[in-house]
Formats: sequence, structure tokens, C-alpha cells
Amino acid sequence: MSGRHEKEKGVNVQVLLRCRPFSEEELRNNAPQVVKCNEYQREVAVSQNIAGKHFDRVFTFDKVFGPSAQQKDLYEQAVVPIVNEVLEGFNCTIFAYGQTGTGKTYTMEGECKRAKTGPNGELPAEAGVIPRAVQQIFDTLEGQNAEYSVKVTFLELYNEEITDLLAPEEISKVALEDKQKKQLPLMEDGKGGVLVRGLEEEIVTSASEIFTLLERGSAKRRTAETLLNKQSSRSHSLFSITIHIKEATPEGEELIKCGKLNLVDLAGSENISRSGARDGRAREAGEINKSLLTLGRVINALVEHLGHIPYRDSKLTRLLRDSLGGRTKTCIIATVSPAVHCLEETLSTLDYAHRAKNIKNKPEVNQKMMKSTLIKDLYGEIERLKGEVYAAREKNGVYIPKERYYQEESERKAMAEQIEQMGVLLETHQKQLQELQDKYVAQVRQCSDLSGKLEMTEKNLNETVKLLSNSEEELKKCRYELEEKEFIICEQKKAENALAHQACVLRSDLEKALKDNASLFLKIGREDKLNSDNRVVVNNFQVELAQQIGSLCNLVASSVSQQN
Repeated sequence: MSGRHEKEKGVNVQVLLRCRPFSEEELRNNAPQVVKCNEYQREVAVSQNIAGKHFDRVFTFDKVFGPSAQQKDLYEQAVVPIVNEVLEGFNCTIFAYGQTGTGKTYTMEGECKRAKTGPNGELPAEAGVIPRAVQQIFDTLEGQNAEYSVKVTFLELYNEEITDLLAPEEISKVALEDKQKKQLPLMEDGKGGVLVRGLEEEIVTSASEIFTLLERGSAKRRTAETLLNKQSSRSHSLFSITIHIKEATPEGEELIKCGKLNLVDLAGSENISRSGARDGRAREAGEINKSLLTLGRVINALVEHLGHIPYRDSKLTRLLRDSLGGRTKTCIIATVSPAVHCLEETLSTLDYAHRAKNIKNKPEVNQKMMKSTLIKDLYGEIERLKGEVYAAREKNGVYIPKERYYQEESERKAMAEQIEQMGVLLETHQKQLQELQDKYVAQVRQCSDLSGKLEMTEKNLNETVKLLSNSEEELKKCRYELEEKEFIICEQKKAENALAHQACVLRSDLEKALKDNASLFLKIGREDKLNSDNRVVVNNFQVELAQQIGSLCNLVASSVSQQN
């Protein structure tokens, strides 16, 4: 379930960064280093001085290889898994991108010849990606003991013209340049991809045969000396390896598994004023920069998810269409120079490579073919070739003079270019029409949105007016209630003042009453004391009276007794 989700979501393009060491001339001139590579953190720091201020721009990539990195290190860490996926039935593309003189051809091709002294014919240390990939493919296939076939093609794109670097050299009176550089048309295959009609496919059985073909084709590539590179590639090259492997199902049915590896060496972008290009070389540099600029626009369009991807603006982007946003697994090796005089191009390369990390491809395993189907297709191809040979031998076909053939070929090519230009123009008009329709739809949508907003604003305004009138009524009521409350408060204050005055009067009367009570209590105390003193006097008088009466009685009694 997660694998299907990842497949629908897409896989990001893998981007590697390789920084070449200083050249001998740069070392003699003591050129300052502005690029620093951190292979462990996979970061590249570029030092800049702007307006007297120094700061570093840091870029992060999938893998980073500094000036001391060897060809073997780059291949084992980055390319080995890709070649294994090709052998599993995927289409994969590896291409080098960068300024001229930064080591793209060295990285891709290196030293192709096998080591003379190696006991097992091992590759030299300087061998690049292409020979090492070839060696790995044949070592793996021979180790599997499976039946297989390997076909290779090698083409060159120079000034927007495709030529076959593996075309046989026919003995004729035509010029050597025309003989080696026969132009080939670029056609649509009907499946969203492109194919080059008439491209020579060489069937190879060993790695040494591929090395021979690679050297033969590389010798035909256009190179020239510039101020930046003594052997600068003036064209883009595409070396393709197609592998068919026979497999047996558990039911005993034989299937053919197909994988394809595209190895692309791009010509370097260059500043004409720095490279010293003149006349024809300047035109070459202009065509190179134009195709690379189109490649940059395609990368930007894919990253920003634009509706139109300008693949058709250049044959280079048409060839790489499936590798950028298609069904191919892609690895980009960006090469830069550490020297300060290449700082502008280095930053441009790093920006493009960093943006290319966000491109998503949707790789799919090539559908396995039944052996009978493949044999049937091959028989059909053989019958077609037999018919052509028979027609040539019996002169039973259409034969025309060579000058007329070349004239018709040039006219056909002109018509094909005109058709392609008209297709590009039609696509541009369609794009403009789509943009105008989008703008119209956007304007209509904006107008409807504004109308809705206006209606809503008017509705809000009416509600606000009603709310304002209600608020004014409420304000009037509140003001009336406030005045009423203020009147009540004023009357209550008057009553409180009267009550306070009355309370003061009552307080003074109360204080007088308290004083009268106190004096009354004093009088009562004095009377109580007087009464108690009177009681004591009365009691004493009673006691004395009783005594006197007793003594009187005694006296009377004694008198009576005496009288008696």
C-alpha cells in the first residue's frame, strides 16, 4: 500500500554535487577558493563579498563530492544503485550539468581504455561513470548466467542538430564532415516519449566492444579550445545502453525484461567574454546556452508546477523529457569550480541543481515482454530489412539522383522544422489562449466575488442603519431614564439632608436627656444614701427606745413591787 502511494506521489530527482580541484594555471595564479564542500553533512558553502560584507550561501544536496573525491568513490556511492535498478527493468538517466571546464566529460567518460597492465583487465582509476557502468552491467549479467542482449546508441546534439556518432563511415565522395555528421530527425513515439529515427543500434557482447564504440564516438564529438578549457565539448552527447534479459516464470513461460540506461554529457554553459569565443565558436556557445537556458526553464516549470512545460523549445529538453518529470529515475551530477573567477556560473549551477531536487518523477518498471512477441517483432523487422535489401539489389524501388535526394532531404528537414515551429507556435497560441481563458475565468470569478461582496456590504449597511436607529431610540430612552434617575437622586439627596438635620436635632435632644438622666441618677443615689442613713438612725433609735422601755418597765416593776 505504501509502495503504491509512493509511486503515485513520485520520487524526487537525485542531485549530486562535485567540485573539481584547482587547475595548474589557477594554482600558479593563487586563485582564491570560494567553494567549500562538507561531504558528511552533504553541504556546499559559497563565500561571497557584497558591499564589503562577507557571508556564505549554503546549499544541501543528496551527496557532495569535494576536490579530493575519486572517480571510484562517486561511482560506488551514487551510480551503483542506479545501474542495479536498470538491471531490474527500470529506465534510468544520469547526466552531468555545469559550467564549461568543471569536469563533466571527465566525470562521465574519464579514461575509457582498459588498463594495459591489469591482470584482469580492470579499469584505470581515472575511468568515469560510463565505462564503470558498462563494466558493472556485464559483470552482473555474466554472474547471473542468464541469456541477455545489450544494445548501445551514441548520438550528438550540436547546434540543435542530431547526428549519430556510431554511424558507419561509408566510402563516398561526400565530405568527411557530412559523412560523420549525418543529421537525424527527432520523432514522437506516440507514448509521450521521443525517438531518433535512423539511429544506429550496435549489439555488443562484452565491455571491451562498448569501450571501442565509446572511443570511436567520442573521437567524432566536436571539441574546441577556449580560455576556460583546452578541450571544451561543443555539443551534448547521449550514450544509451538497452538491456534485454530472459527470465523464466514458474509456469515455464519465458519473459524478456528490459532496462535502459541513458548517460548524458551536456556541453558546459559559458560566458563568451571569459571563454574568448569568436564567430563560429560564439554561435556554438549561444546555441549551448540557449538549450541549457531552456533546460533551466523546464526545471523551473516542473518545480513550480506550471501548467505548460516548455519541452518543445529545444531538442535537448525533448530528449530529456522522460527524465524530467516522466517515468525515468534520474540522477543529476552538478559540477562546479572552486575558483573565484567562476563564482557567478558556480552560483547559477548550484541554484539550478538545488531547484532540480524538487522535481518529482514517477518511475515505472518496464513491462516484461513474452519471448514469442519479441521474436515476432524481430521477424517483422528482418522482413522489412530484407525487402529493402531486395529492392536495392533488384533496383525495384524508388531511385533518384544523389543531388535530388540531398535536396529533398534538405526540403524535408526544412518542412519538418517548419512543422515543428508551427507546432511550437500552435502550442504557444494555445498556451496564450489558455492563459486568456484563465484570466477571463479569474475576472468573472473576481467580478462575481465583488458582486457578492457588494451585496453583502449593502446588506450589512442596511442592518447597520437599522441597528443605528435602534441604538438612537435606546439612547433616547437611556437619556430619559438617566434624567429621571438624576431627579430621583437629587430628591433623595434633599430628603437625606433633611433627615440628617433632624438626626442632628434628635442627637442634641438625646445628649440633653442623657445629661438629665445622669443628674437624676445622682439625685437618686443621694436619696438612697440619705434613706440608708435614716434607716440606721431609726434602727439605733428603736434599739435605744427598746432599752429605755425595758429599763422603764423594770423600774415600774420594781416600783410596783416596792409599792406592794
